Amino acid sequence: MPNSLTRIVLAIVVTLGLVSMGGSPASAATSPGPGIDVSWPQCGKVLPKQPMFAIVGVNNGLANTTNPCLASQLAWAKTAKSPAATSQPRVALYVNTANPGRQGSWWPTSNTYNGVKVTNPYGNCALGSFKACSYMYGWAKASDDARRRGVSNPQSYLWWLDVETENTWQTDKAANVAVLEGMTAYFKRIGARVGLYSTGYQWAQIAGTVKSTSPLAGLPSWLAGAASASRAKSNCALPGLTPRSRVSMTQYISGGLDYNYSCG
Repeated sequence: MPNSLTRIVLAIVVTLGLVSMGGSPASAATSPGPGIDVSWPQCGKVLPKQPMFAIVGVNNGLANTTNPCLASQLAWAKTAKSPAATSQPRVALYVNTANPGRQGSWWPTSNTYNGVKVTNPYGNCALGSFKACSYMYGWAKASDDARRRGVSNPQSYLWWLDVETENTWQTDKAANVAVLEGMTAYFKRIGARVGLYSTGYQWAQIAGTVKSTSPLAGLPSWLAGAASASRAKSNCALPGLTPRSRVSMTQYISGGLDYNYSCG
């Protein structure tokens, strides 16, 4: 999830020379100020009142789990200020993603889930196509996130797909992309918006280069890895994670919290 991912990638991005130290929430980015993202690691902690905008993690670190503090953190997030001065919604959600393959605790065996027959661009999962089943796994996890985690009106949110090496992925990058495409297809089916969260390094390890014809192309990017507000602001100029993607938001750590700068 973003909180832990940021800590993991700091060492990587420093080595690559992408991060400069300094800054604090007080020096954040300029008006109107930063947003904050939270999830299960912040359970029971006192959170800053009225962030500019908020992003809440739906899962408990794994794609098949539920954040035990989801309800209370959503209630906190809804105290966020008006987003009129940013390009971000007042409240957004993020979900863990993964591709455990056939070694997972559950793996699809058909193109049907919860009574819905899914149009699968990779063929028939029932015939054993790994990419087709990967697509169905993504669809199913997104369906669970929207229907089984306790989120009311899931269609009204922007859902960020959290893509990080901390979760289980296959060496087959095309199959990993299929998972993310399946998740995207489900969220779009219910009328929700979708974005991608990662770093350039981790995205390359998991998904690699995505085709311009993929449903992931053009989705907004949320980039982790900055160690200061000023660096987060400058990271808005980095390339998006997929073709035609714009960096919509960047993340940095200060005082043990994840802050987010809205680009543009």
